[in-house]
Amino acid sequence: MVTAADITERVVLVGVVRSQADVDEGMESLDELAQLATTAGAETVDRVIQARPAPDPATYVGKGKAREIVEKARQLRATAIVFDDELAPAQGRNLEDVAGVNPLAPDALKIIDRTGLILDVFAQHAHSAEGKLQVELAQINYMVPRLRGWGEVMSRIGGSRGGGGAAGPSLGTRGPGETKLEIDRRRIARRLRKLKDELKQVERTRTVKNRQRQRVGAPQISLVGYTNAGKSTLLNAFTGAGVLVEDKLFSTLDPVSRKLELPDGRAAVLTDTVGFVRKLPHQLVEAFKSTLEQTVHADLLLHVVDASQPDPRDHIQAVDQVLMQIGAGDVPRILAMNQVDRLDPETRRRLEGQFPDARFISATKGEGLDELLEAVAGRLAASQTIAEYVVPFDRGDVHSQLHELGEVQEEVAGEGGWRLMVKGPRSVLGRFGEFVAPFNPPGGRLDGTAEPGAGDDAERPEEAGQPQEDQPADGAG
Repeated sequence: MVTAADITERVVLVGVVRSQADVDEGMESLDELAQLATTAGAETVDRVIQARPAPDPATYVGKGKAREIVEKARQLRATAIVFDDELAPAQGRNLEDVAGVNPLAPDALKIIDRTGLILDVFAQHAHSAEGKLQVELAQINYMVPRLRGWGEVMSRIGGSRGGGGAAGPSLGTRGPGETKLEIDRRRIARRLRKLKDELKQVERTRTVKNRQRQRVGAPQISLVGYTNAGKSTLLNAFTGAGVLVEDKLFSTLDPVSRKLELPDGRAAVLTDTVGFVRKLPHQLVEAFKSTLEQTVHADLLLHVVDASQPDPRDHIQAVDQVLMQIGAGDVPRILAMNQVDRLDPETRRRLEGQFPDARFISATKGEGLDELLEAVAGRLAASQTIAEYVVPFDRGDVHSQLHELGEVQEEVAGEGGWRLMVKGPRSVLGRFGEFVAPFNPPGGRLDGTAEPGAGDDAERPEEAGQPQEDQPADGAG
């Protein structure tokens, strides 16, 4: 929880909506921006919403409105103005000009956008070496197009004295600023290369760990959801992980994996991933790509939603957009509507009607958790398939991947290639459809001989690579 001692900034929040009809939605977005500001250690002293068909390309709100906001911020002794969108570099510079930002005055009024604020929150909460590297990479990619050198400031000073003209900046204003900026850019380029190299090494280590988990054959489940929806609380309730739980946005950034015991006696790996948010900066999505790939390769997504929000659909849509963006839009999922202990009976009935396939739970109270686990076990059982593959000897890469991603139950090296019977998730084994073997009746061995008791009247599965016996399904969406 953020205390008064943690508050170091005073901020004015600014948002733009398309029309007066969208003001309520804009205020909800500013509520979230205020939460982000509080998490970053800032106190919100005022909010401004402007209705206009589109943000002004030069100053986001128009020059006159920008002057008005700057004057109000100064009257309220604000230290920063935070805009509820990512500002283009030119918009940021123009707003700094309106605010009279002076690079020599560290206490000057700052211009910050939503992306910069989220990056600041991420920087505070990144604790692992990988998390810090990912955040720094995102920050640098965000900062590079926004660099302002001394040369530009000094040339304006020179120009105002009438010494510039067509011949260039006036005496004493040439060179140093631009040189400093170029030096900064070169240093940043070197740092970017170093960060990417370090992250590649971290990714290789994680890939090895993931392959080890896959060899064990345990299904992979990823907790996804809007930030502060209760994912970490649910991980703790299911596994006793002891992960930090705070009523703050992005309190947990580093992925945590724990063993999950399922009701049918099987074990799975449950991973808590970074939370999502509306307008999640693309720099963060790109920087955290290797972490988010765990979601892409999961057998099942457990989408946790804070049911006590005024309109959970907004949060669900925001998460769905990010999942599509990272390539996880088709991964099977179960919707878990959390914090139902905060709902009145009427609201709960309404949500149950809107989301009939969801599971309604309270991770803090334990309500509905057994039913959710049953649903998870059923969905995982239904997602498993057994398929037979024929892999040519010159496709050792496919042979290795089948061993890494599935459970090889039987293998025979025959003429021209390997014949393998593999069990695993449909979503994984489906990638190797071109190597599915011609039909071999159930009860037969890969070497062509019959298992004891296997008759000639065995039924053929409906299609290769599909389960050879019915599996229970949970019916969750």
